[in-house]
Amino acid sequence: QVQLVESGGGLVQPGGSLTLSCAASGITFSVYVMGWYRQTPGKQRELVASIGNSDRTIDADSVKGRFTVSSDRAKNMVSRQMNSLKPEDTAVYFCNAPAALRPWGQGTQVTVSS
Repeated sequence: QVQLVESGGGLVQPGGSLTLSCAASGITFSVYVMGWYRQTPGKQRELVASIGNSDRTIDADSVKGRFTVSSDRAKNMVSRQMNSLKPEDTAVYFCNAPAALRPWGQGTQVTVSS
């Protein structure tokens, strides 16, 4: 059974940093592109970053230069380093495999506020 568990969110001041982690069981990272999604109240969940099995990454324009995505395939974990956070980065963040969506985890809340 696939389980995705996101962690690392929290409350941070503008300009601060957070590192999100996604631990997955029941899915092989070496096979699937893994993605980070974000969701804000009243809006649909959207894919904002992905990392392939060659560690090629794609990131939303709004976060380029501030956020990075990495993976540890041996541990089946994906991370999201978030620097220079802005209030508009406030959201619940999820991970999943875009081409083969699995049941969603609970997500991790990121709140950027002074």
